[in-house]
Amino acid sequence: MRMSARRILFLAPAHAVTRIYPQLRDAGYEVGLAENLKGASAFIRKSGPDVIFSRPSLPGYRVDDLLAVGSDDPAFPPVIVFTDRGTPEEAEQLLALGARDYWLEPLTFEKVTAALPRPRRSAPAAPPQSTLGGRKPDPFPPGARIVGSHPALRRVLGLARQVAPSRATVLISGESGTGKEMFARCLHGWSDRAANPFVAVNCAALPEHLLESELFGHERGAFTGAIARKLGRFELANGGTILLDEISEMDLGLQAKLLRVLQEGEIDRVGGMETVKVDVRVLATTNRDLEEWVKQGKFRQDLFFRLNVIPLRLPALRERGDDVLELARFFIDLYVRDYTLPVPSLSDEAIAWLRSYEWPGNVRELQNLMERAVLLANGGAITPGHFLLDPDAWPLFEESSDAGDTAGVQGAPDKGAQVEAVNISGGVIPLHEMERIMILKGLEATSGNRTQAAELLGISVRTLRNKLNEYRSMGIDVD
Repeated sequence: MRMSARRILFLAPAHAVTRIYPQLRDAGYEVGLAENLKGASAFIRKSGPDVIFSRPSLPGYRVDDLLAVGSDDPAFPPVIVFTDRGTPEEAEQLLALGARDYWLEPLTFEKVTAALPRPRRSAPAAPPQSTLGGRKPDPFPPGARIVGSHPALRRVLGLARQVAPSRATVLISGESGTGKEMFARCLHGWSDRAANPFVAVNCAALPEHLLESELFGHERGAFTGAIARKLGRFELANGGTILLDEISEMDLGLQAKLLRVLQEGEIDRVGGMETVKVDVRVLATTNRDLEEWVKQGKFRQDLFFRLNVIPLRLPALRERGDDVLELARFFIDLYVRDYTLPVPSLSDEAIAWLRSYEWPGNVRELQNLMERAVLLANGGAITPGHFLLDPDAWPLFEESSDAGDTAGVQGAPDKGAQVEAVNISGGVIPLHEMERIMILKGLEATSGNRTQAAELLGISVRTLRNKLNEYRSMGIDVD
Protein backbone atom coordinates (compact mmCIF):
# COMPACT_ATOMS: atom_id res chain seq x y z
CA MET A 1 0.00 0.00 0.00
CA ARG A 2 1.22 3.47 -0.79
CA MET A 3 0.68 4.78 2.72
CA SER A 4 2.72 1.93 4.29
CA ALA A 5 5.76 3.17 2.37
CA ARG A 6 5.78 6.54 4.13
CA ARG A 7 8.39 6.78 6.89
CA ILE A 8 8.62 9.20 9.81
CA LEU A 9 11.41 9.65 12.34
CA PHE A 10 10.92 11.28 15.75
CA LEU A 11 14.06 12.51 17.48
CA ALA A 12 12.51 13.04 20.89
CA PRO A 13 11.86 11.37 24.24
CA ALA A 14 9.31 8.56 24.05
CA HIS A 15 6.72 10.37 26.18
CA ALA A 16 6.52 13.18 23.60
CA VAL A 17 5.03 10.84 20.98
CA THR A 18 3.19 8.33 23.18
CA ARG A 19 -0.26 9.43 22.01
CA ILE A 20 0.47 9.79 18.31
CA TYR A 21 2.76 6.78 17.80
CA PRO A 22 0.02 4.08 17.81
CA GLN A 23 -2.19 6.15 15.48
CA LEU A 24 0.59 6.41 12.91
CA ARG A 25 1.55 2.75 13.23
CA ASP A 26 -2.06 1.56 12.87
CA ALA A 27 -2.44 3.73 9.76
CA GLY A 28 0.46 1.91 8.10
CA TYR A 29 3.27 4.40 8.55
CA GLU A 30 6.78 3.21 9.41
CA VAL A 31 7.73 5.18 12.52
CA GLY A 32 11.16 5.44 14.09
CA LEU A 33 12.06 6.87 17.49
CA ALA A 34 15.53 8.00 18.52
CA GLU A 35 16.79 9.92 21.52
CA ASN A 36 20.22 10.85 20.18
CA LEU A 37 21.97 11.60 16.92
CA LYS A 38 23.55 8.13 16.71
CA GLY A 39 20.18 6.39 16.81
CA ALA A 40 18.73 8.86 14.33
CA SER A 41 21.62 8.27 11.91
CA ALA A 42 21.03 4.52 12.01
CA PHE A 43 17.34 4.93 11.12
CA ILE A 44 18.14 7.43 8.36
CA ARG A 45 20.68 5.05 6.76
CA LYS A 46 18.37 2.04 7.01
CA SER A 47 14.93 3.48 6.20
CA GLY A 48 15.41 6.90 4.59
CA PRO A 49 12.56 8.79 6.36
CA ASP A 50 10.35 11.16 4.42
CA VAL A 51 10.41 13.68 7.29
CA ILE A 52 12.14 14.06 10.65
CA PHE A 53 10.47 15.60 13.72
CA SER A 54 12.99 16.72 16.31
CA ARG A 55 13.00 18.40 19.69
CA PRO A 56 15.37 21.42 19.82
CA SER A 57 17.62 19.59 22.26
CA LEU A 58 18.07 16.31 24.16
CA PRO A 59 20.82 15.20 26.54
CA GLY A 60 24.00 15.31 24.48
CA TYR A 61 22.19 16.52 21.33
CA ARG A 62 21.07 19.72 19.68
CA VAL A 63 19.00 19.92 16.51
CA ASP A 64 21.66 22.31 15.12
CA ASP A 65 23.85 19.23 14.64
CA LEU A 66 21.19 17.49 12.54
CA LEU A 67 20.56 20.61 10.47
CA ALA A 68 24.29 20.90 9.83
CA VAL A 69 24.35 17.34 8.48
CA GLY A 70 21.54 18.10 6.05
CA SER A 71 22.62 21.59 4.99
CA ASP A 72 24.93 20.31 2.24
CA ASP A 73 22.77 17.38 1.11
CA PRO A 74 19.73 18.28 -1.04
CA ALA A 75 18.40 14.72 -0.61
CA PHE A 76 18.39 14.94 3.20
CA PRO A 77 14.84 14.69 4.60
CA PRO A 78 13.16 17.88 5.84
CA VAL A 79 13.43 18.57 9.56
CA ILE A 80 10.51 19.97 11.57
CA VAL A 81 11.31 21.17 15.08
CA PHE A 82 8.62 20.75 17.74
CA THR A 83 8.70 21.92 21.33
CA ASP A 84 6.48 22.55 24.32
CA ARG A 85 8.21 25.84 25.18
CA GLY A 86 9.03 27.79 22.07
CA THR A 87 10.23 31.34 21.58
CA PRO A 88 10.20 33.54 18.45
CA GLU A 89 13.98 33.95 18.76
CA GLU A 90 14.59 30.19 18.74
CA ALA A 91 12.18 29.72 15.82
CA GLU A 92 13.94 32.38 13.77
CA GLN A 93 17.35 30.91 14.50
CA LEU A 94 16.42 27.31 13.62
CA LEU A 95 14.53 28.26 10.47
CA ALA A 96 17.59 30.20 9.34
CA LEU A 97 19.75 27.11 9.96
CA GLY A 98 17.56 25.00 7.69
CA ALA A 99 14.56 23.69 9.65
CA ARG A 100 11.51 23.36 7.43
CA ASP A 101 9.14 24.39 10.18
CA TYR A 102 8.83 25.10 13.91
CA TRP A 103 5.81 23.81 15.83
CA LEU A 104 4.43 24.07 19.30
CA GLU A 105 3.03 20.90 20.88
CA PRO A 106 0.77 18.99 20.99
CA LEU A 107 1.35 17.03 17.80
CA THR A 108 -1.70 15.61 16.05
CA PHE A 109 -2.06 12.78 13.56
CA GLU A 110 -3.50 15.08 10.91
CA LYS A 111 -0.82 17.73 11.34
CA VAL A 112 2.04 15.22 11.19
CA THR A 113 0.77 13.36 8.15
CA ALA A 114 -0.04 16.60 6.33
CA ALA A 115 3.62 17.58 6.74
CA LEU A 116 4.87 14.66 4.69
CA PRO A 117 6.45 15.95 1.47
CA ARG A 118 4.25 15.60 -1.56
CA PRO A 119 5.47 13.03 -4.09
CA ARG A 120 6.01 15.68 -6.78
CA ARG A 121 8.43 17.57 -4.51
CA SER A 122 10.58 14.48 -3.87
CA ALA A 123 11.36 13.96 -7.57
CA PRO A 124 15.11 14.40 -8.23
CA ALA A 125 14.53 16.89 -11.05
CA ALA A 126 12.37 19.23 -9.00
CA PRO A 127 13.99 22.67 -8.56
CA PRO A 128 14.68 23.79 -4.99
CA GLN A 129 11.91 25.92 -3.47
CA SER A 130 13.44 26.88 -0.15
CA THR A 131 15.93 29.40 1.11
CA LEU A 132 16.50 27.30 4.21
CA GLY A 133 19.62 25.64 2.81
CA GLY A 134 21.07 28.85 1.43
CA ARG A 135 19.23 28.69 -1.90
CA LYS A 136 17.70 31.96 -2.99
CA PRO A 137 14.19 32.11 -4.47
CA ASP A 138 13.82 34.78 -7.08
CA PRO A 139 12.17 36.81 -8.48
CA PHE A 140 9.13 38.23 -6.68
CA PRO A 141 5.93 36.20 -7.02
CA PRO A 142 3.42 37.33 -9.67
CA GLY A 143 1.25 40.19 -8.43
CA ALA A 144 3.61 41.11 -5.58
CA ARG A 145 6.67 43.31 -5.70
CA ILE A 146 8.59 45.00 -2.89
CA VAL A 147 10.41 48.14 -4.08
CA GLY A 148 13.28 49.63 -2.10
CA SER A 149 16.92 49.07 -1.16
CA HIS A 150 17.19 50.55 2.35
CA PRO A 151 18.84 48.12 4.82
CA ALA A 152 15.82 48.28 7.16
CA LEU A 153 13.64 46.94 4.37
CA ARG A 154 16.16 44.42 3.00
CA ARG A 155 16.61 42.81 6.43
CA VAL A 156 12.89 42.19 6.75
CA LEU A 157 12.72 40.98 3.17
CA GLY A 158 15.59 38.57 3.75
CA LEU A 159 13.87 37.04 6.79
CA ALA A 160 10.61 36.76 4.85
CA ARG A 161 12.40 34.82 2.10
CA GLN A 162 13.95 32.48 4.66
CA VAL A 163 10.74 31.56 6.45
CA ALA A 164 8.41 31.55 3.43
CA PRO A 165 8.86 27.83 2.63
CA SER A 166 7.87 26.81 6.18
CA ARG A 167 4.43 26.36 7.73
CA ALA A 168 5.25 28.73 10.61
CA THR A 169 2.71 31.41 11.45
CA VAL A 170 3.99 34.92 10.73
CA LEU A 171 2.85 38.12 12.42
CA ILE A 172 3.47 41.13 10.15
CA SER A 173 3.31 44.43 12.00
CA GLY A 174 3.71 48.00 10.86
CA GLU A 175 1.89 51.27 10.35
CA SER A 176 -1.02 51.51 7.95
CA GLY A 177 0.14 51.73 4.36
CA THR A 178 3.55 50.07 4.84
CA GLY A 179 2.70 47.11 2.57
CA LYS A 180 1.82 44.35 5.03
CA GLU A 181 -0.50 42.52 2.63
CA MET A 182 2.12 42.73 -0.12
CA PHE A 183 4.61 41.00 2.17
CA ALA A 184 1.99 38.35 2.97
CA ARG A 185 1.50 37.69 -0.74
CA CYS A 186 5.25 37.32 -1.16
CA LEU A 187 5.39 34.81 1.70
CA HIS A 188 2.67 32.78 0.01
CA GLY A 189 4.25 33.09 -3.44
CA TRP A 190 7.63 31.86 -2.21
CA SER A 191 6.14 28.86 -0.40
CA ASP A 192 5.29 25.40 -1.71
CA ARG A 193 1.65 26.48 -1.41
CA ALA A 194 1.96 29.08 -4.14
CA ALA A 195 -0.22 27.09 -6.56
CA ASN A 196 -2.98 26.87 -3.95
CA PRO A 197 -5.36 29.61 -2.72
CA PHE A 198 -4.32 32.81 -0.99
CA VAL A 199 -7.33 34.11 0.95
CA ALA A 200 -7.33 37.49 2.76
CA VAL A 201 -9.84 38.44 5.45
CA ASN A 202 -10.16 41.96 6.91
CA CYS A 203 -10.92 41.34 10.58
CA ALA A 204 -11.80 45.01 11.15
CA ALA A 205 -14.43 45.16 8.41
CA LEU A 206 -17.09 42.85 9.90
CA PRO A 207 -18.84 42.57 13.29
CA GLU A 208 -18.10 39.47 15.37
CA HIS A 209 -21.11 37.33 14.34
CA LEU A 210 -20.50 37.95 10.64
CA LEU A 211 -16.74 37.50 10.92
CA GLU A 212 -17.20 34.08 12.56
CA SER A 213 -19.38 32.94 9.66
CA GLU A 214 -16.94 34.45 7.17
CA LEU A 215 -13.99 32.60 8.70
CA PHE A 216 -15.54 29.24 9.57
CA GLY A 217 -18.63 29.08 7.38
CA HIS A 218 -22.16 28.13 8.46
CA GLU A 219 -24.79 25.47 7.93
CA ARG A 220 -28.21 26.05 6.47
CA GLY A 221 -30.58 27.42 9.10
CA ALA A 222 -27.77 28.39 11.50
CA PHE A 223 -29.28 31.87 11.79
CA THR A 224 -31.83 34.08 10.07
CA GLY A 225 -30.84 34.44 6.45
CA ALA A 226 -28.66 31.31 6.34
CA ILE A 227 -30.58 29.71 3.48
CA ALA A 228 -27.74 27.38 2.41
CA ARG A 229 -24.45 25.98 3.63
CA LYS A 230 -21.57 28.42 3.21
CA LEU A 231 -17.93 27.42 3.25
CA GLY A 232 -15.77 29.72 5.35
CA ARG A 233 -12.50 31.31 4.35
CA PHE A 234 -10.46 28.63 6.14
CA GLU A 235 -12.04 25.91 4.02
CA LEU A 236 -11.61 27.98 0.88
CA ALA A 237 -7.93 28.40 1.73
CA ASN A 238 -7.39 24.68 2.37
CA GLY A 239 -3.97 23.67 1.10
CA GLY A 240 -2.96 27.31 0.80
CA THR A 241 -2.56 30.42 2.93
CA ILE A 242 -5.00 32.61 4.85
CA LEU A 243 -4.19 36.22 5.76
CA LEU A 244 -5.96 37.62 8.83
CA ASP A 245 -5.63 41.34 8.20
CA GLU A 246 -5.74 43.67 11.24
CA ILE A 247 -6.18 40.73 13.61
CA SER A 248 -5.98 43.06 16.62
CA GLU A 249 -9.58 44.09 15.89
CA MET A 250 -10.91 40.55 16.39
CA ASP A 251 -13.25 40.05 19.35
CA LEU A 252 -11.86 38.10 22.32
CA GLY A 253 -14.49 35.37 21.95
CA LEU A 254 -13.55 34.77 18.36
CA GLN A 255 -9.87 34.81 19.28
CA ALA A 256 -10.46 31.68 21.38
CA LYS A 257 -11.96 29.88 18.38
CA LEU A 258 -9.08 30.94 16.18
CA LEU A 259 -6.64 29.58 18.75
CA ARG A 260 -8.25 26.15 18.40
CA VAL A 261 -7.78 26.26 14.64
CA LEU A 262 -4.08 26.99 15.08
CA GLN A 263 -3.66 24.25 17.69
CA GLU A 264 -5.76 21.47 16.20
CA GLY A 265 -6.06 22.33 12.49
CA GLU A 266 -9.84 21.98 12.57
CA ILE A 267 -12.89 24.24 12.45
CA ASP A 268 -16.58 24.08 13.34
CA ARG A 269 -19.03 25.76 10.99
CA VAL A 270 -21.59 27.98 12.70
CA GLY A 271 -24.58 25.72 13.44
CA GLY A 272 -22.61 22.64 12.40
CA MET A 273 -22.44 19.28 14.18
CA GLU A 274 -19.18 17.97 12.75
CA THR A 275 -15.56 19.06 12.85
CA VAL A 276 -13.82 19.93 9.58
CA LYS A 277 -10.08 19.39 9.16
CA VAL A 278 -8.15 22.10 7.33
CA ASP A 279 -4.54 22.45 6.19
CA VAL A 280 -3.93 26.20 6.11
CA ARG A 281 -0.84 28.32 6.71
CA VAL A 282 -1.84 31.37 8.80
CA LEU A 283 -0.40 34.86 8.35
CA ALA A 284 -1.64 37.86 10.34
CA THR A 285 -1.12 41.61 10.20
CA THR A 286 -1.58 44.39 12.71
CA ASN A 287 -0.85 48.10 12.96
CA ARG A 288 -1.00 47.99 16.77
CA ASP A 289 1.40 46.98 19.53
CA LEU A 290 -0.08 43.56 20.33
CA GLU A 291 2.12 43.06 23.39
CA GLU A 292 0.61 46.22 24.87
CA TRP A 293 -2.87 45.02 23.93
CA VAL A 294 -2.17 41.75 25.74
CA LYS A 295 -1.24 43.73 28.87
CA GLN A 296 -4.50 45.69 28.57
CA GLY A 297 -6.55 42.50 28.22
CA LYS A 298 -7.63 43.33 24.66
CA PHE A 299 -5.82 40.40 23.05
CA ARG A 300 -5.28 36.84 24.25
CA GLN A 301 -1.73 36.11 25.31
CA ASP A 302 -1.85 32.47 24.15
CA LEU A 303 -3.06 33.52 20.71
CA PHE A 304 -0.33 36.15 20.51
CA PHE A 305 2.31 33.48 21.20
CA ARG A 306 0.83 31.21 18.52
CA LEU A 307 0.82 33.99 15.92
CA ASN A 308 4.17 35.52 16.83
CA VAL A 309 6.33 32.52 15.91
CA ILE A 310 7.96 34.66 13.20
CA PRO A 311 7.56 38.41 13.78
CA LEU A 312 8.11 40.74 10.81
CA ARG A 313 8.03 44.47 11.54
CA LEU A 314 7.86 46.62 8.43
CA PRO A 315 9.64 49.98 8.64
CA ALA A 316 7.65 53.15 8.05
CA LEU A 317 8.39 55.01 4.82
CA ARG A 318 9.98 57.92 6.75
CA GLU A 319 12.54 55.39 8.10
CA ARG A 320 13.59 54.22 4.63
CA GLY A 321 15.65 57.17 3.36
CA ASP A 322 15.80 57.49 -0.43
CA ASP A 323 13.44 54.54 -0.93
CA VAL A 324 10.81 57.26 -1.26
CA LEU A 325 12.41 58.40 -4.53
CA GLU A 326 12.77 54.84 -5.82
CA LEU A 327 9.10 54.22 -5.05
CA ALA A 328 8.04 57.55 -6.56
CA ARG A 329 9.70 56.67 -9.86
CA PHE A 330 8.22 53.17 -9.74
CA PHE A 331 4.71 54.62 -9.39
CA ILE A 332 5.37 57.22 -12.08
CA ASP A 333 6.24 54.42 -14.53
CA LEU A 334 3.18 52.46 -13.40
CA TYR A 335 0.68 55.26 -13.99
CA VAL A 336 2.31 56.49 -17.18
CA ARG A 337 1.60 53.03 -18.61
CA ASP A 338 -1.91 52.85 -17.09
CA TYR A 339 -3.02 56.22 -18.49
CA THR A 340 -0.85 56.21 -21.65
CA LEU A 341 0.68 59.59 -20.81
CA PRO A 342 4.08 61.13 -21.53
CA VAL A 343 6.73 60.40 -18.91
CA PRO A 344 7.11 63.36 -16.49
CA SER A 345 10.29 64.27 -14.67
CA LEU A 346 10.66 65.01 -10.97
CA SER A 347 11.72 68.60 -10.35
CA ASP A 348 14.40 69.35 -7.76
CA GLU A 349 11.70 70.97 -5.63
CA ALA A 350 9.56 67.83 -5.80
CA ILE A 351 12.51 65.63 -4.85
CA ALA A 352 13.29 67.84 -1.86
CA TRP A 353 9.63 67.80 -0.82
CA LEU A 354 9.39 64.00 -1.12
CA ARG A 355 12.46 63.61 1.08
CA SER A 356 11.28 66.03 3.75
CA TYR A 357 7.63 64.95 4.03
CA GLU A 358 6.82 62.70 7.02
CA TRP A 359 4.48 60.30 5.10
CA PRO A 360 1.87 59.50 7.77
CA GLY A 361 0.10 57.31 5.20
CA ASN A 362 3.33 55.57 4.16
CA VAL A 363 3.62 53.84 0.76
CA ARG A 364 -0.12 53.92 0.13
CA GLU A 365 -0.14 57.70 0.50
CA LEU A 366 2.86 58.06 -1.81
CA GLN A 367 1.16 55.90 -4.43
CA ASN A 368 -1.97 58.05 -4.42
CA LEU A 369 0.01 61.28 -4.65
CA MET A 370 2.10 60.04 -7.56
CA GLU A 371 -1.03 59.02 -9.45
CA ARG A 372 -2.38 62.57 -9.05
CA ALA A 373 0.95 64.09 -10.02
CA VAL A 374 1.25 62.01 -13.19
CA LEU A 375 -2.23 63.07 -14.28
CA LEU A 376 -1.79 66.74 -13.49
CA ALA A 377 1.77 67.10 -14.82
CA ASN A 378 0.72 65.52 -18.14
CA GLY A 379 4.30 64.88 -19.24
CA GLY A 380 5.82 68.03 -17.76
CA ALA A 381 7.98 68.36 -14.67
CA ILE A 382 6.29 67.28 -11.44
CA THR A 383 6.38 70.02 -8.80
CA PRO A 384 5.21 70.00 -5.16
CA GLY A 385 2.06 71.78 -6.31
CA HIS A 386 0.98 68.69 -8.22
CA PHE A 387 0.66 66.72 -5.00
CA LEU A 388 -2.35 68.89 -3.95
CA LEU A 389 -1.92 68.35 -0.22
CA ASP A 390 -2.13 71.98 0.82
CA PRO A 391 -4.14 74.61 -1.12
CA ASP A 392 -1.37 77.12 -0.43
CA ALA A 393 1.07 74.87 -2.32
CA TRP A 394 -1.14 74.43 -5.37
CA PRO A 395 0.04 75.92 -8.65
CA LEU A 396 -1.41 79.34 -9.34
CA PHE A 397 -3.96 79.63 -12.14
CA GLU A 398 -5.21 82.60 -14.11
CA GLU A 399 -8.08 83.11 -16.49
CA SER A 400 -7.20 83.13 -20.19
CA SER A 401 -6.91 86.56 -21.79
CA ASP A 402 -9.36 85.33 -24.41
CA ALA A 403 -12.76 86.83 -23.60
CA GLY A 404 -14.63 83.66 -24.48
CA ASP A 405 -12.40 81.54 -22.27
CA THR A 406 -12.71 84.05 -19.42
CA ALA A 407 -16.45 83.82 -19.67
CA GLY A 408 -16.08 80.05 -19.68
CA VAL A 409 -14.48 80.10 -16.23
CA GLN A 410 -17.05 82.49 -14.82
CA GLY A 411 -20.13 81.03 -16.47
CA ALA A 412 -18.97 77.40 -16.83
CA PRO A 413 -20.54 76.58 -20.21
CA ASP A 414 -19.33 72.98 -20.63
CA LYS A 415 -16.83 70.54 -19.21
CA GLY A 416 -14.31 70.89 -22.02
CA ALA A 417 -14.27 74.69 -21.89
CA GLN A 418 -13.80 74.68 -18.11
CA VAL A 419 -10.72 72.51 -18.31
CA GLU A 420 -9.16 74.26 -21.29
CA ALA A 421 -9.77 77.73 -19.78
CA VAL A 422 -7.30 77.09 -16.97
CA ASN A 423 -3.64 77.81 -17.64
CA ILE A 424 -0.73 77.64 -15.21
CA SER A 425 0.65 81.12 -14.76
CA GLY A 426 0.95 83.86 -12.21
CA GLY A 427 -2.62 84.83 -11.33
CA VAL A 428 -5.25 83.24 -9.10
CA ILE A 429 -8.88 82.19 -9.30
CA PRO A 430 -11.33 81.63 -6.43
CA LEU A 431 -10.78 78.42 -4.48
CA HIS A 432 -14.29 77.07 -5.23
CA GLU A 433 -13.55 77.45 -8.96
CA MET A 434 -10.31 75.51 -8.54
CA GLU A 435 -12.20 72.81 -6.64
CA ARG A 436 -14.76 72.46 -9.42
CA ILE A 437 -12.10 72.36 -12.10
CA MET A 438 -10.10 69.68 -10.30
CA ILE A 439 -13.21 67.56 -9.83
CA LEU A 440 -13.94 67.77 -13.53
CA LYS A 441 -10.32 66.96 -14.34
CA GLY A 442 -10.55 63.91 -12.10
CA LEU A 443 -13.70 62.70 -13.84
CA GLU A 444 -12.13 63.32 -17.22
CA ALA A 445 -8.98 61.40 -16.27
CA THR A 446 -11.04 58.40 -15.11
CA SER A 447 -13.51 58.45 -18.01
CA GLY A 448 -16.34 59.42 -15.69
CA ASN A 449 -15.75 56.65 -13.12
CA ARG A 450 -16.82 58.32 -9.87
CA THR A 451 -15.21 55.76 -7.56
CA GLN A 452 -11.82 56.12 -9.25
CA ALA A 453 -12.18 59.90 -9.50
CA ALA A 454 -12.99 60.19 -5.78
CA GLU A 455 -9.96 58.09 -4.88
CA LEU A 456 -7.76 60.17 -7.17
CA LEU A 457 -9.02 63.41 -5.62
CA GLY A 458 -8.73 62.11 -2.07
CA ILE A 459 -12.43 62.50 -1.23
CA SER A 460 -15.29 60.07 -0.62
CA VAL A 461 -17.69 59.04 -3.37
CA ARG A 462 -20.48 60.61 -1.31
CA THR A 463 -18.67 63.97 -1.23
CA LEU A 464 -18.10 63.79 -4.97
CA ARG A 465 -21.77 63.01 -5.59
CA ASN A 466 -22.87 65.94 -3.40
CA LYS A 467 -20.52 68.31 -5.25
CA LEU A 468 -21.86 67.21 -8.62
CA ASN A 469 -25.45 67.71 -7.44
CA GLU A 470 -24.48 71.16 -6.22
CA TYR A 471 -23.06 72.08 -9.62
CA ARG A 472 -26.19 70.82 -11.39
CA SER A 473 -28.38 72.94 -9.13
CA MET A 474 -26.31 75.95 -10.28
CA GLY A 475 -26.98 75.04 -13.92
CA ILE A 476 -23.47 73.75 -14.56
CA ASP A 477 -23.18 70.82 -16.97
CA VAL A 478 -21.13 68.06 -15.34
CA ASP A 479 -22.29 65.06 -17.39
